[in-house]
Amino acid sequence: MSQRQLTLVMILVVVGMAIGFLAILLRPPAAVLVEKRVTDYPAERAAGTLPKEPVATAAASVESKEPAAEKVDIAGKLATFDGKPGRETGSWPRFRGKDFSNSVQGPAVLEHWPDTGPPALWRTKVGQGYAGPVAHQGRVFLLDYDEKEEGDSLRVFSLTDGKEIWRRTYKAPIKKNHGYSRTVPAVTDDYVVTIGPRCIVMCNRPSSGEFLWGIDLVAEYGTEVPLWYTGQCPLIDEGIAVVAPGGKNLLMGVDCATGKILWETPNPDRWGMSHSSVVPATLLGRKTYVYCAKEGTVGVAADGVDRGQVLWRSTAWAHSVTSPSPLPVDGHRVFVTAGYGGGSMMLGLKEVNGKPVAEPLYELEKAVFSCEQHTPLAFQDHFFAVLPKDAGEFRAQFACMNLDGKIVWTSGKTERFGLGPFLRAGDNMFILDDDGTLSLIKSSITGYQRLARARVLHGREAWAPMALVDGRLLLRDFEEMVCLDVRANQELTLNGGKGL
Repeated sequence: MSQRQLTLVMILVVVGMAIGFLAILLRPPAAVLVEKRVTDYPAERAAGTLPKEPVATAAASVESKEPAAEKVDIAGKLATFDGKPGRETGSWPRFRGKDFSNSVQGPAVLEHWPDTGPPALWRTKVGQGYAGPVAHQGRVFLLDYDEKEEGDSLRVFSLTDGKEIWRRTYKAPIKKNHGYSRTVPAVTDDYVVTIGPRCIVMCNRPSSGEFLWGIDLVAEYGTEVPLWYTGQCPLIDEGIAVVAPGGKNLLMGVDCATGKILWETPNPDRWGMSHSSVVPATLLGRKTYVYCAKEGTVGVAADGVDRGQVLWRSTAWAHSVTSPSPLPVDGHRVFVTAGYGGGSMMLGLKEVNGKPVAEPLYELEKAVFSCEQHTPLAFQDHFFAVLPKDAGEFRAQFACMNLDGKIVWTSGKTERFGLGPFLRAGDNMFILDDDGTLSLIKSSITGYQRLARARVLHGREAWAPMALVDGRLLLRDFEEMVCLDVRANQELTLNGGKGL
């Protein structure tokens, strides 16, 4: 065979291979069986995963007729028990305590513990989740979830012995999503307000459980339930319940006595509800409600004729998952932080042409300082928090940072913690690890000093905020709540805290 003939054969082979390849490439796909996806509307609506419009494709079709949402009977039903209010007179009335500092000044706490930790006054089983307790007038309030009843259950216990006094339950079914419950109630002498996993707000009398009113934020205001359910904790300010729906209204104030809407903050850009909570502060001389929504941070007038109107807003800090609440530092600075890579930022406020403006003063990477679930503590012009697991070499360490964003100390590689809470008790701080191990350290800006450590809970995921009242430390894990006597002088009278 000549060279020319060989070349011709080679060309024909290549052309044949190319034609075969094209035939395979352009061959019609095999028939695909069409599957019908039936949407679980209640569950997906509760989890915030329901699309705005059902989508149909050649390969899948979605049932487009959503059944009418079953209206929640928020009044539900009341059950009473044999428990009696405790004799304690102190109060931890809301998320982060009376003054939102997550701190108390006394009585002094026990600094040396036996292997089992401080004495447990009582323990009780609770529904799966991370809802934190509050205490007021000898009662402990917890918004639980009752799997049997398929609904939220506001449970009230005696602070002295843990016996249940009353509970009010309404049916609002949800699917387990890292447990059920998330939030912390707000309580005064006359009202207790809660927000459930599906954004249902309820107000009752704290002494009797009498139902006053309820609002379904999803049904009435178009709220989209955040991923992992609601984490926002309500605020009661001068008899007004302040919540952030993030649907039709960005914020709103509800008269606790009547359930009447007193003021509303417009939400033209439809900023969504985050896991963060509304915090009051005095900024630039003006009482302000500060809130971190998913799309930005806002300051809303908290008094005056323009109460409820936006004073300032900033998109410089905007994260889709923000759990810590904004932390006012002084009259012109607000510190914000988040996990999941969020890092931290210090916002500075100033007046420009007679109007307040918020601008970033500095921003920190996650490896420098951030907090995934809990709001940092502020003490002696420093911030304290457990760094997240993605913080590099300082992951899961307890850290102290000054207001300029410089780390002062960390707990070190041998002293790491989880996603659990921390609070300050005068000269000391409590830190709760995921597995229920409680640590006591010095409240210090010079270095980390652990005083005591013991495992006081034996479950998992002890992530809920703690409460401390009259030397009684309330804490919980995934399925159990315990009350510890942490007073240094346990012979003191029950009101030794004198109004804490």
